[in-house]
Amino acid sequence: MTITPLMPVYPRCGVRPVRGEHCHLIDEDGTHYLDFASGIAVNLLGHSHEGLISAIQKQAETLMHVSNLYGSPQGEELAQMLVDHTFADTVFFTNSGAEAVECAIKTARAYHQYEGNEERFEIITFKNAFHGRTMATISASNQDKMHKGFQPLLPGFKYVEFDDLEGAKAAVGPNTAGFLVEPVQGEGGIRPASQEFMQGLRTLADEHDLMLALDEVQCGVARTGTLYAYEQYGIVPDIVASAKGLGGGFPMGACLATEKAARGMVFGTHGSTYGGNPLAMAAGVAVMKAVANDEFLAEVRAKGERLRSRLEQFIGNYPDLFESVRGMGLMLGIKMKGEPRPFMVHLRDHHDLLTVAAGDQTLRLLPPLVIGDAEMDEFFDKLSAGAADYVQEIVS
Repeated sequence: MTITPLMPVYPRCGVRPVRGEHCHLIDEDGTHYLDFASGIAVNLLGHSHEGLISAIQKQAETLMHVSNLYGSPQGEELAQMLVDHTFADTVFFTNSGAEAVECAIKTARAYHQYEGNEERFEIITFKNAFHGRTMATISASNQDKMHKGFQPLLPGFKYVEFDDLEGAKAAVGPNTAGFLVEPVQGEGGIRPASQEFMQGLRTLADEHDLMLALDEVQCGVARTGTLYAYEQYGIVPDIVASAKGLGGGFPMGACLATEKAARGMVFGTHGSTYGGNPLAMAAGVAVMKAVANDEFLAEVRAKGERLRSRLEQFIGNYPDLFESVRGMGLMLGIKMKGEPRPFMVHLRDHHDLLTVAAGDQTLRLLPPLVIGDAEMDEFFDKLSAGAADYVQEIVS
């Protein structure tokens, strides 16, 4: 037998973490890595947050899982917190971001079809997006690398260039049910949408009675300096898919919706065996208690500005390596002159710094939101040393 016990769908590197401390991951050989990946924007409270750990331990001692056939005091508490702090009137809990996006797609379609408008099923999505790895979510993305091996795709999606309002307007037709868009493309290269684009989509949705569904799986839950990124665009969405940071490391997601948007999501239309289990809900409540307050969010914005300012100064030292800095809050990217993956590997293997490669030649920086000045200084020490010897390697 040549196949590995773990199905070989990931090109796993040699880093093998067994423990985490605050903003560091510790390998089984004892190496300490500065974690500016955060499990791809998941570990927003770092790796040893007492409030999160305590909440999970306490809940695990009492009740981990029942089913959604019964009342859920834990789920009701977290749902109420999300309703109180967002646009939403109602929440469906999932196990992952992909499931949250699936629920968002179903909610958008059900909004129309519940009233008998069967022709309103098409979702307009945007190129270079990443919405997940299920059949519906890869069909919602236009990337061939995600489609290969899984044809035929599911029908009902139309692709438009990201941040192209005129293209979105032209794509609207009699079959359109709504838009699905990331306010900040993550896998696509830390590309924030423009104010004009997001506000224009809201206007188009209002004019044509469409659902505006946002995929905030990566950019949501305080990552950009507000609880959700839509707040910075001055719009109110109809549906939002959330996950990653929402559990702080515990697998969970949520689909948030207005009462109007959720009118088709009635008894029997959707479900999940594990979604909303008490253990996940305890994690989500702990995260919300930590991040859903003005003080914490202001700190994220301030840290993001400091990190961005120092990055913009730093990249000027290496004009042949780096092009620009972009992003929002502590969701930042360095656009490089070439592919980012070799530099990401160099930082990881030679300087114990973990980052994430993305599309559009971008190196993603997604540190825990609890980083302090010491971790910021350590990051720049490692980045500076890494850039210096990386350039030397290229020259030699």
